[in-house]
Amino acid sequence: MQKHRLAWSTKPTLYKEYPEAQKIELPSFELAQAPSLDQTLKQRKSIRDFQARPISKDQLSYLLWASTGIQRIEDGYEFRTAPSAGALYPIETYVIANDVRKLEAGVYHYSVRTHQLEQLKQGDFRRQIARAALGQGMCATAAAIFVWSAIFARCKWKYGQRAYRYIYLDVGHIAENLALAAVSLNLGSCEVGAL
Repeated sequence: MQKHRLAWSTKPTLYKEYPEAQKIELPSFELAQAPSLDQTLKQRKSIRDFQARPISKDQLSYLLWASTGIQRIEDGYEFRTAPSAGALYPIETYVIANDVRKLEAGVYHYSVRTHQLEQLKQGDFRRQIARAALGQGMCATAAAIFVWSAIFARCKWKYGQRAYRYIYLDVGHIAENLALAAVSLNLGSCEVGAL
C-alpha cells in the first residue's frame, strides 16, 4: 500500500446539513420495557408485507437514533450507535415518510448532530420510491423508508480506495441496528439494495 499522509486542513465535515430546510424536532424516546438482545436476535426477520398502520413520530425518532444517532459525548467527541471506520461516518440517512403520525408525508434528511429531520420535499412519493426500488411494492406500503447514501470523500480522505470497502461495512452496521431496533418496537423491516 502506498504511504498516505493525512491533510487535516482538507478533512471533510462529519455532518451534512440542509440549512434552508424546515427543521422538525424529534422527541426523545426510550423503550418502556426493552427485550433482551437474545430475544431481539431470535425475532429478527425480513418482513415484506406491512400492515396499513402508521408509526408514531416517537418510534421514528427511536429508529433514527438507534440506527445512527449520537449515543454519548466524551472529551468533545461524539460517539454514534453504529461503528464507522476511522469514526468518519460517511453514511447519510434519508427518510421517505409515507404514514408517520404528526409528520407530513415527504422526503426528509436526518440531521444526526441535532437529532432533527430536515424536510426536503412534501408529498406522497409511494409510487416513485417503489419504482426506484426496482418495482418492490413493499416500499409503497411501508410507513417509512430509510434510504442511505454515502459521502465517499469523508472516508477516502483517510483510506483512499479502501474507503469503498469500509463504506459498505458502515452501512451494514447501520442497517442491522435499524433491523434490531424495529424488532424491539414490534415493527417489521426489510433491508434491500435495489434502490
